[in-house]
Amino acid sequence: MTNFIKLVLNNYNEVLKNVKDPMVDTWPLMESPGPMLCIVGAYLLFVLKVGPKMMEKRPPFELNTVMIGYNAFQVLFSIWLTTLTLDVDIKYLFSAHGCDNRFSPHSQNTNVQMNISRGAWWYFFAKVIELLDTVFFVLRKKQNQITFLHVFHHSTTAVFSWCYLKFLPGEQGIIIGFLNSTVHIIMYSYYLIAALGPKYRKYIWWKKYMTWIQLVQFGLMLIYLILTLIMDCRTSKALTYFFTTIVTIFIYLFSDFYRQAYKKKVT
Repeated sequence: MTNFIKLVLNNYNEVLKNVKDPMVDTWPLMESPGPMLCIVGAYLLFVLKVGPKMMEKRPPFELNTVMIGYNAFQVLFSIWLTTLTLDVDIKYLFSAHGCDNRFSPHSQNTNVQMNISRGAWWYFFAKVIELLDTVFFVLRKKQNQITFLHVFHHSTTAVFSWCYLKFLPGEQGIIIGFLNSTVHIIMYSYYLIAALGPKYRKYIWWKKYMTWIQLVQFGLMLIYLILTLIMDCRTSKALTYFFTTIVTIFIYLFSDFYRQAYKKKVT
């Protein structure tokens, strides 16, 4: 841990010097980590303490209409996020392989890079909106669904996406954003069908396969992050190590969830 902290400190000034974009600082929630951390902190406080206490003696809220609208929005928003990645020329993406300096004065792809940054902000915005998943669980008194995995995943991805936009250069996040948004199309489609009522439950027999899809997603992310390290891309090594660690934790937690939820039922 001490070595990791030293690595972060050694890379911090270099990251700010090479890839910090003044325009990103003018965007909502991006000037400093304060607003983002306040949102995540308020989220944790509500779902872990304030919310359950508030609902302790109240009946659960009936939010069927809200849930249908929310999940439908998330499906459409996730589809839109995936289309943003299609604006990037595939040859450019894989030839650069995430190693371009996004804000280098010598870059000939400034417009492309700024479009990537704007897409990254919308991806971060999606992670903030997704915190409502847990809020709805609290209001509906679905405490059994508020697991460590759920809360850790939602809070960490909000921080994860903010750090990428703020600090990491190049196209490194496109593949991660594309994979995650694609998975969310499937995931929120499931939630949407489930919210429509019991008569539609027969169409969501594939529930357990969502965890497999998520694990494949994290595996591909891990491979990509490791490749950026092996290829010595001009990114912050400390942040890439951090992201790699988080993805590895996700793989462990989701694998454990699958084993607990499905494997034990079979045996």
